[in-house]
Amino acid sequence: PFNPVTKIEYSLAQTGDAKLIVYDLLGRKVDTIVDAYQSAGSYAVNFNGNKLSSGTYLYSLEIGKEKIVKKMTLVK
Repeated sequence: PFNPVTKIEYSLAQTGDAKLIVYDLLGRKVDTIVDAYQSAGSYAVNFNGNKLSSGTYLYSLEIGKEKIVKKMTLVK
């Protein structure tokens, strides 16, 4: 759980176009945190949920054909 800011850490095994997108549970896009060409390596970005309602959200990391989805809970 987080309130209202959390750090999302991720690692890329390969260089490429990376997209880190937050969705609500209905599948609507809430925010695009990263949409950039990135080198292989480890990254950390802050996500501010100050304008969002309490609840569970999903974040999706896409690079190439790989997609990883995880959930996070905002508690206000």
